[in-house]
Amino acid sequence: QVQLVESGGGLVQAGGSLRLSCAASRSIIRINFMGWYRQAPGKQRELVADIISGGRTNYADSVKGRFTISRDNAKNTVYLQMNNLKPEDTGVYSCRADDAVGRYYWGQGTQVTVSS
Repeated sequence: QVQLVESGGGLVQAGGSLRLSCAASRSIIRINFMGWYRQAPGKQRELVADIISGGRTNYADSVKGRFTISRDNAKNTVYLQMNNLKPEDTGVYSCRADDAVGRYYWGQGTQVTVSS
């Protein structure tokens, strides 16, 4: 079992930056996959960025070059650095962790609002 707690969301103007954190209740060293998802109003949840245990990262086309996902195994935390934010980045950002046996866990989400 893993509990995930996101933080760092808020209101920011277009062009600004935010850093989201996803803190896990236990070591993430053996967590194969950790990802950030977002859900905009009236839209389906989408994968924004993910990082696997070997460190390889993947990004949605819409955020490439602007967002960076990273993990700090010592702090059991995954980060999402978001730069040059756009109004279309607005949504609830949630963290997901998939363990080695296929179980997955979600955090409660954090709201990001980008004003134009």
